[in-house]
Amino acid sequence: MHPQRPQSQIGRLLEHASQWATYWTGSSWAFTLAAFLIIVWLVTGPLFDFSNTWQLVINTGTTIVTFLMVFLIQRAQNKDALAIQLKLNEIVASLKGASNRLIDIEDLSERELETLHLHYQQLAALSKRQNDLFSSHSVDEAEQRHQKKTKVDIPLHQTRHQNDR
Repeated sequence: MHPQRPQSQIGRLLEHASQWATYWTGSSWAFTLAAFLIIVWLVTGPLFDFSNTWQLVINTGTTIVTFLMVFLIQRAQNKDALAIQLKLNEIVASLKGASNRLIDIEDLSERELETLHLHYQQLAALSKRQNDLFSSHSVDEAEQRHQKKTKVDIPLHQTRHQNDR
């Protein structure tokens, strides 16, 4: 379940503030301001005799900024990841022959994702063996081939004969 836009005035205000802070903290101006503050702190060291209080100021300031930035970065990554997933879902849904089971794949468990990953490794190996850059295989196509294989009853003596060739 994906979160919806905040309906309350405070929720919209917080969303707008975090978007602005995310944008601004990634700017050259923010980097310049941070570098300037560090230079000012270094220059004031002799004035405060490099005291514990002088050191505490930079430690406290950087700790607070780091703490807040963790949440801003996570928010930006969540939003970007969701946007990318939606775009990929649209691509998968629109491609003929693509497996629609891959839509909303991010909701699968890690074990299910590992199983699919192994399956795609096998498809990649199959494509390499075919030496055909333009061949394509989907999960559904592979499953259909597998079902056809299991439905066909090949007598044991025929499979041994084919393997001897």
